Amino acid sequence: MTVDTLAAEVPSDVADTPGTATSTSATPTASAASETTAATDDSPADSLQAAPAAAAAADKPKKAPAKKAASKKTKTLELTLTVTGTADGEWRAELKQGTTYLARDLAVAAAAVSRAAKELHEDLSTPIDEVIEEARAQQAAKVAALEAELEAARRALADLD
Repeated sequence: MTVDTLAAEVPSDVADTPGTATSTSATPTASAASETTAATDDSPADSLQAAPAAAAAADKPKKAPAKKAASKKTKTLELTLTVTGTADGEWRAELKQGTTYLARDLAVAAAAVSRAAKELHEDLSTPIDEVIEEARAQQAAKVAALEAELEAARRALADLD
């Protein structure tokens, strides 16, 4: 038995039933191929019901992808923390919400500033640690100068006795 790959003819008793479609194109299509292979089966009624379902599925327009539901906008809270350091190693902090100060002129230890910066982000901690190290070096130089002055004052006092 040979199978024609062109459009297959549907038997006339099936063509009269509503909802069935016949293919009359000269080029083979997926539905025409399924009709021709279905015509070789022993049960033509079952295969002919599958062919219109496949054709109907091909005729349906594709559904547009569902749009994501707009997510709720979360309320943001903006706080401004300003930490100010001096060359002497003194650190001060103030906290603002909008234009209102929540805390002002608080003394903060340099070690606490360094720890907080490390907790927040490495890009913050590196420059802050450099500033703290520079202040530490300046304070060490100041201590050395004061110790030298103190030693000179002790010698002068000893000479007076």
